[in-house]
Amino acid sequence: MSAAERSLRAQIAAHTLWANCDDPSAHTAPARKAFLDRFEREVDPDGTLTTEERARRADHARRAYFKRLALASSRARAAKAAVRRATKGGGGRDAA
Repeated sequence: MSAAERSLRAQIAAHTLWANCDDPSAHTAPARKAFLDRFEREVDPDGTLTTEERARRADHARRAYFKRLALASSRARAAKAAVRRATKGGGGRDAA
């Protein structure tokens, strides 16, 4: 099976799942909880902090994670735009 066929099969499966899902939020709740729990384990691996302090630190760890993603995305877009400008001689969407 080619990569394109695998991608189409995955898309069909995803659309079928969401078409038959009564409560999408409830369906994804375990994954969201696992993702957020990761930050609590990161800031308090031994479980020694108070609940409030662990939550405060986990919130900052989560915010830092998303800021790092935003920075990486920004850098990737800038690099892609630089390549586009270099290969097209400055035309395209970035041109004024």
